[in-house]
Amino acid sequence: MGCGSSKPPEHKPKQLQLKKYDRASVSCPAATAMRAALLIQRWYRQYVARLEMRRRCTWNIFQSIEYSGEQDQIKLYNFFGFLMDHFTPASSERNLISHIFRESEVFQDAEWEPYFCYKSIDVPDMYTGPHLTFPLTVNIITELVEAFKHKQHLHARYVLQLLGETWRLLRILPNINEVSTFHSKEITICGDLHGQLEDLLLVFYKNGLPSVETPYVFNGDFVDRGKDSIEILLILFAFQLVYPNDVHLNRGNHEDHIVNLRYGFTKEVLGKYRVHGKKILKLLQKIFSWLPLATVIDQKVLILHGGISDTTDLKLIAKLERNRYVSALRPPKRPQALSSSDGNARFSGGDWDQYSIVGRRRVRSLTHSNPASSRRELQRRSLQNYSTRTGHNVEEELRERRRWAGLSASCERIHDLPSSDSDPDSGEVLETDAEEWKQIVDMLWSDPMSQDGCIPNEVRGGGCYWGPDITEDVLNRHNLRLLIRSHECKQDGYEFCHNRRVLTIFSASNYYEVGSNRGAYIRLGPDLNPHVVQYQASRSTRELTLRQSVGRTERSALRALREQVFAHKSDLTSAYEEFDPEHTGVISMKHWAVATETVLQLGLPWRVLREQLVGDSTQDGIINYNDWFRELALMDPNTELAHTGLLETMYRHHSNLETIFRIIDTDHSGLISFEEFRQTWKLLSSHLKMEISDKAISDLALSIDFNKDGSIDINEFMEAFRLVDCSHAQILISMNGGTSPDPPQPSSPS
Repeated sequence: MGCGSSKPPEHKPKQLQLKKYDRASVSCPAATAMRAALLIQRWYRQYVARLEMRRRCTWNIFQSIEYSGEQDQIKLYNFFGFLMDHFTPASSERNLISHIFRESEVFQDAEWEPYFCYKSIDVPDMYTGPHLTFPLTVNIITELVEAFKHKQHLHARYVLQLLGETWRLLRILPNINEVSTFHSKEITICGDLHGQLEDLLLVFYKNGLPSVETPYVFNGDFVDRGKDSIEILLILFAFQLVYPNDVHLNRGNHEDHIVNLRYGFTKEVLGKYRVHGKKILKLLQKIFSWLPLATVIDQKVLILHGGISDTTDLKLIAKLERNRYVSALRPPKRPQALSSSDGNARFSGGDWDQYSIVGRRRVRSLTHSNPASSRRELQRRSLQNYSTRTGHNVEEELRERRRWAGLSASCERIHDLPSSDSDPDSGEVLETDAEEWKQIVDMLWSDPMSQDGCIPNEVRGGGCYWGPDITEDVLNRHNLRLLIRSHECKQDGYEFCHNRRVLTIFSASNYYEVGSNRGAYIRLGPDLNPHVVQYQASRSTRELTLRQSVGRTERSALRALREQVFAHKSDLTSAYEEFDPEHTGVISMKHWAVATETVLQLGLPWRVLREQLVGDSTQDGIINYNDWFRELALMDPNTELAHTGLLETMYRHHSNLETIFRIIDTDHSGLISFEEFRQTWKLLSSHLKMEISDKAISDLALSIDFNKDGSIDINEFMEAFRLVDCSHAQILISMNGGTSPDPPQPSSPS
């Protein structure tokens, strides 16, 4: 009972309780943090997924509009070809366009020598640009690159001299270049550059200038769209002259003078070389026809611009006369009577139905004429064919076209094609020529698809879509391992498909809009495993966040899409009214999407785009299309002209009209007379199967003859009808001085 016998109190339970409390206090915040992290991760994944969906939708808009433009170009050229084949040699409209076909004739080399004459051209003392001495050296080319980097132009004398040397080199090269990795560690392959000098300079900065140690293969489409196409050509030609065994250039579908009329290269050359531009363009036509068609590395890797088909035969390609195909859009003709069978049967548009413009439709491919195929079978997009057969024979159809064109009765009679003695543009497409032409078109224009088979490329209008089974067959048949091609812009600059046996490479970054895509190039070593290097040429793009980049590109795509909507306003209104018989001005979102796709046929997810396009004009799944159209504001001081129907035709067929202007402007002066202006519109009206009165055309010509000198400046005319995007996503049409002038251009080096 004493104090000494008593035991101290037990503290272990308290210590244990304290430890449990500490563990609980620690575990509770950890669990909360984990849940928060999971919520943030889930939110971020949804955020990125939404951005990716917006990015892909934006991409589809750009690509659909691009391909519809290519299709328009081919349809227009098909129309010209039909005129050449069926109208009499003396007909006025045939004479307007015949020279673009004569330029495709094969001349003897001696006949081309005068075009390369540069000695009579003097370089003035005031010229401050780069100078060339031949034979070229690396130092001279380095100075040339630096001069182009600082926006200087090369004098026309040096341009002609450089082109002449390039032509002489290309003539001795084979159709398919053979390259080996034995003498170098790696070969660099670049895709489309499309006149974007900044991308080429960035590739050189990252990868090194072309040399024996750093060989290059440039896979076509050097020109068009961008503003520095001629500079890119001159740089590549110069390096090829210095390193003919280490710099290889393949031809692309844009190395074609007909395509250049539409996509800017012709205009660029004439703008930079006003005096000698016509001669430079003539020489480039010849040079383009001599560019090799493909390159093979170590007998295992095939590099070509577009693609292949189920009939691709490299042995046939290796022995054909590539220089005969100045334009790949039309087979060359022998100077004989035209056969009615083979040549035009392969040409998309041998039947007038192929030219019918009913909304927007997909035409047959240039070389593949399977009428049963449809792009609805492809997962990439769903397209419908709205063509209607008229039942007219050729003679009846031509008479009707002439009536629409307002041609005189004296020109209305259709004759059988004359012999080559009376018409230099006539001739015969032999079976062998047609087969060779088909091989070239497929190489330059085709695209891969995910399904097996080979079907017409109805979206572009040329070449084919080929599947994994065709890739397997062609590569195995030629004992190849990999196909590297370009021709298609990819968001990441490259893309594998067909079990990684096809690799697409695209080197023009920011192609559609700043931030729209990366550029890329390939390094290929002796192991033949491609190593892809990506880049973004614009520094401002590299500083943008993902959200900023997607938003900027999306706004540009929607602006382009609104222009398409405005250009088809009348057709869209008619299509909407079919679902609105009471003319209430409102239709369901479902009907709006169906009608919009029926008219525009761009294969886009219209329901997804509804919020960005229509905005406040929709409520509870109902769209007020009248309010929507009112958002497309029209400012037109000449109200009478708006009722003629010319305005909407102008906007819808803006590029076709400019192409015809460039063709008619044979002296490349940039000016056309009122009569040539009238003939241009008559050609377009015949192509579109519509009537345009002479008075409407005259009123239009007078309204845009700003200095009243009786001639029309082509650039001013196209600028006068430019669609201008303004705030609140409206489209304004600025006419008669309402547009901002073009920025000043550097002085021309003649």
